[in-house]
Amino acid sequence: MGAGTFRRRVAFTRDVTSVQRRARVRAPELTGRGWLNTGGETVRLADLRGKVVLLDFWTFCCVNCLHVLDELRPLEEEFSDVLVTIGVHSPKFTHEADPDALAAAVERYSVEHPVLDDPELVTWQNYAVKAWPTLVLIDPEGYVVHVAAGEGHVETLRDLVAEIVSEHADKGTLHRGSGPYTPPPPASTELRFPGAVTALPGGTLLVSDTAHHSLVELAADGTTVLRRIGSGQRGRSDGPAEEATFSEPGGSTLLPPDLAEALGVHVVVADTVNHLLRGVNLDTGEVRTLAGTGEQWRDGADAGPGTEVPLTSPWDVAWWEPAGGVVVAMAGNHTLGLYDPRSGTVRRFAGTTVEGLADGPIGEAFFAQTSALAAADDRLWLVDSETSALRWIERGGDPARGDEPHFVVRTAVGTGLFDFGHRDGPAGEALFQHPLGVAVLPDGSVAVSDTYNGAVRRYDPASQEVSTLVGDLAEPAGATVLDGELVVALSAAHRVERPVPPGVTARIIAGEAQQVRRPATEVGSGQVRLVVVFEPPAGQKLDERYGPATRLEVTSSPPELLVSGAGVDQSLTRDLVFSDTVDEGVLHVVAQAASCEDSELVEHPACRLTRQDWGVPVRVTRGGTARLPLVMGGLDESTENHTEE
Repeated sequence: MGAGTFRRRVAFTRDVTSVQRRARVRAPELTGRGWLNTGGETVRLADLRGKVVLLDFWTFCCVNCLHVLDELRPLEEEFSDVLVTIGVHSPKFTHEADPDALAAAVERYSVEHPVLDDPELVTWQNYAVKAWPTLVLIDPEGYVVHVAAGEGHVETLRDLVAEIVSEHADKGTLHRGSGPYTPPPPASTELRFPGAVTALPGGTLLVSDTAHHSLVELAADGTTVLRRIGSGQRGRSDGPAEEATFSEPGGSTLLPPDLAEALGVHVVVADTVNHLLRGVNLDTGEVRTLAGTGEQWRDGADAGPGTEVPLTSPWDVAWWEPAGGVVVAMAGNHTLGLYDPRSGTVRRFAGTTVEGLADGPIGEAFFAQTSALAAADDRLWLVDSETSALRWIERGGDPARGDEPHFVVRTAVGTGLFDFGHRDGPAGEALFQHPLGVAVLPDGSVAVSDTYNGAVRRYDPASQEVSTLVGDLAEPAGATVLDGELVVALSAAHRVERPVPPGVTARIIAGEAQQVRRPATEVGSGQVRLVVVFEPPAGQKLDERYGPATRLEVTSSPPELLVSGAGVDQSLTRDLVFSDTVDEGVLHVVAQAASCEDSELVEHPACRLTRQDWGVPVRVTRGGTARLPLVMGGLDESTENHTEE
């Protein structure tokens, strides 16, 4: 049952004053390079006394952060006169630290609250943040009262905000009125942040006009608009081209002609923010929903009739004959789905929901926000943006030896969640930076839209070499091949182009390797206590009716980083032993907790599952911490770098 149902059944109370009395954590000041959406004004916490303040630590590459932006919109509207949301943009990649790139992202994703530009992660560190996204709730007197990592916390936040408002209205410390948000002047271009492009059989191009929430068919010149499919308003309505609505549509793929004729649908579109697959009839422009419920998948069944199974941020789609259907890049939970147009069903095709880079059988492989797909006869190419990786799926085994048919995942370029750069050469040494597009070229090589490097790169499977075809592009994203030429959506330039000059096949850039700007956590060699902090939402308790209510999975990269403590258990507290021979690595932690309403108060208690994964870069030192807290929801009383009273 949905988490949003419990507030209608019973009124909950929470002693916010007691929480404050226990912790009394004074919120650190907001420090960064500058502000967006404030009309050029600096915002200080002292100026916000009397308001409930919600800090949203985010970075614009992170799909989970984008989910939170959408989750918070109704909350911001409901409490518009007392709640001030402030986005704290703490970048992961170098490109995200560019102020112009941040300004573009704030517009692209319709961020309608002030945003602090925190490129050096000063405020991030002052609040001891460990994950994107993290939410911090501050009361009208300037004290931290709640912290939550990940997404899916809006109902808990709604209850807490209501209680804080009631408490401080009674105390006389609540001030109603408008906040510091100042909308920027509107911008207008024919395309606005195009995200994907598909070559159509008639020699035209179908472009996902992301910020205009529609599809645009362009002539072969890439500029002449032939028609628009979608009203341009954010929504999820089916119907004729001029009435149908989308929400930040992503990639699209053509169905085989015989199947398209039978179904009356020629193109399948990833309607990303709606968590839907939509079908388009190119003859009529009619749009209809093929798969998804409009709700985001969080846990539970992920297979069944297409319109009964939730999806999660489908970013791209590709018809791949060996799989027998449309493969879906499910960026929101780091998996690949499979939609079968013949039966109308969807199911998990690859991945485990753990974010990372691990090859092998498709049911065991780790992905990291797969953002683009390109089908060849024997391989399905894909780019994982969060690991800056180019990968492929192919058939495994040898049927002649009696091997069972199966698919396996391989990696051509990429090393992990925290390494990136712009470096050409042997694939094992080459580096990308958050690629968002991929296309198979006529010669069998692969073009990669290396988005955050502003370049188009080429991988040659025969030589296993990477080169740069062209640079100085404004966030190249989706790509396709039309009449033998590469066509790329230049998202931040608001147009599509053929950016690769004729005859260009290679240009070598010997760039330096880079790492994510996030500071590593220093842990002690030997035993370290890992503590996942979780307090059930107000009026709920851990649900142990059907077994343990919590689960904790710990792995590391490299595996040798941990001497002991890896594996799966039910406790949210675990002793880890770090190696004294491995200096640094990444600790992967996946935690979940099931909580329900108190059955003594309601007849049919509603339940929710809270889940969060962390990739924590760690450095092993003699003076490192012996306690590593990760806050999934609640307050950690040992939080450092805060002033307590």
